[in-house]
Amino acid sequence: VQLQASGGGLVQAGDSLRLSCTASRRTSSNNGVGWFRQSPGKEREFVAAISWNGGSTQYADSVKGRFTIFRDNAKNTVYLQMNSLKPEDTAVYYCAIARGSYGSNYDEGYNYWGKGTLVTVSS
Repeated sequence: VQLQASGGGLVQAGDSLRLSCTASRRTSSNNGVGWFRQSPGKEREFVAAISWNGGSTQYADSVKGRFTIFRDNAKNTVYLQMNSLKPEDTAVYYCAIARGSYGSNYDEGYNYWGKGTLVTVSS
């Protein structure tokens, strides 16, 4: 399975961006999907996850209330809507397919990773 994350860019604080993660085949519609991010000099961290049918979601405390994860299985795509962006949200964002039907907030819960998309938020 190949994943393609897109939608990153340079925005100002307070702006919004929507990231997309598209899988190469429908395998992903049976699995949870997660978004992670990594800033320079920092460990990769969990951002959000969604279950196979979208019925269950998880968020890191740092993005709760600002980010929304949702999916369109007909398009094999998971989205991350990011509102009220802050400079500390600047990072490379990665999507990943979970080993099971539900997402996880741990790297080990995922077995397919896409190349990241860079989000830069200026103050």
